[in-house]
Amino acid sequence: MRGVIEVSREPGLSPGDDVPLLDELMPWSVGPLRFGRGWIVAPDPRTLRGRWDRLMAAEGGEREALFRPSRARTTRTAVAALPGQRTGTGRFARETGPCPEPVRVQTGPFDEQWLLPDHRLIDAARPELWRVAGAPQLFVVEQGYVPGAAGPPLLVTGALPEGRSPAGRPGRIRPLFRRLGGAEPNLAPGLLGFLGERCGRAVGPVEWAAWAAAAAVPSPAGCRVPLPVDAAAWEAGTALGRELLDVQLRGALTGTRPRLPGGRRPYVRAALPARPEVWAYDSEGEVLEIGGGRISPVPEAAWEYRVGGVRVLEQWLGRRTAQAEPGSLEAVGPAAWPQEWTSELLDLVTVLALLGGREAERAPFTAGGGPGRAALRAAGVLPVPDGARRPASVLDHREEGPGGQFTLV
Repeated sequence: MRGVIEVSREPGLSPGDDVPLLDELMPWSVGPLRFGRGWIVAPDPRTLRGRWDRLMAAEGGEREALFRPSRARTTRTAVAALPGQRTGTGRFARETGPCPEPVRVQTGPFDEQWLLPDHRLIDAARPELWRVAGAPQLFVVEQGYVPGAAGPPLLVTGALPEGRSPAGRPGRIRPLFRRLGGAEPNLAPGLLGFLGERCGRAVGPVEWAAWAAAAAVPSPAGCRVPLPVDAAAWEAGTALGRELLDVQLRGALTGTRPRLPGGRRPYVRAALPARPEVWAYDSEGEVLEIGGGRISPVPEAAWEYRVGGVRVLEQWLGRRTAQAEPGSLEAVGPAAWPQEWTSELLDLVTVLALLGGREAERAPFTAGGGPGRAALRAAGVLPVPDGARRPASVLDHREEGPGGQFTLV
């Protein structure tokens, strides 16, 4: 190892207080998106196109009622187009065009759905996130703190995340990169160099995300990330974290879809009904029963996997079986449970089983003992400059503003 800096802990700080906050290490963060109306999100794009067509067929007061106006958005609100999206910028009351192409978003932990990317429909879309979305961007989603709740304090996704935690607590979204194309890591200036000195080699942004996935711990002040005790801890932690990231990203890092060990795979043993309303889990038989349908094996680690204290599988199922208000746009949906939902459910079972089965392996890296905030201050990494907490400026990209005008950001 080279250039290891050892600084005593500041007086008055407990060991936990000296562990740096994710907010200090990844300083630019954005609050959760606020969709404002449920009908603009759906588990499949066909449903969104059907809802759009129903809305376009309505006029006057009926269109206004179906739209579900809010303080932020009505059919007469004028807003700019979302970065990278070609949608109308005129008053929605006069909209007659085709449905915008739905985009994939993460609406909750491990729950990727589809969104109509029209800024006129979204109360708080966070355009600064849309400007940096796209490969190789990764979004680190810090979960809202829930005392005593089981589950990881942060998750990583390649899809644009809504960012709300299952328990309803506000979270934070932290892009790994501040610019398109993987440029300018969203990290405290000097952090990668500091870690590289401790580990004796260059350290990259994705490696940092892997370490955070393995080491992060929740706290009332926000997610904390203990830094490695030594180079060996860094290598072991990033190896585990990279495997956890690859599972969360459905094999995007390795190019191989996650699979259960031993050749096990969840299968549909009895077909799911057209409109399932109830479900139950049998831990002894590893069977998930959904309205008379049966899926197995479903390892208990998958069923019990929670984020913010909420079972991920139950929330996923609940969102697809909830009864919508008759006559609303939310009521426009598939006549029967689509086959692709079943495929996504089987994939989700595998992902949760793999993550749940390895959660205990994070313990050595969450324990702390490495350099803390005092050492980062001594090395000049902290405090971060104010500019690092703001989005990067974009001076060469034109975006369409309200009414078709162009805005320079």
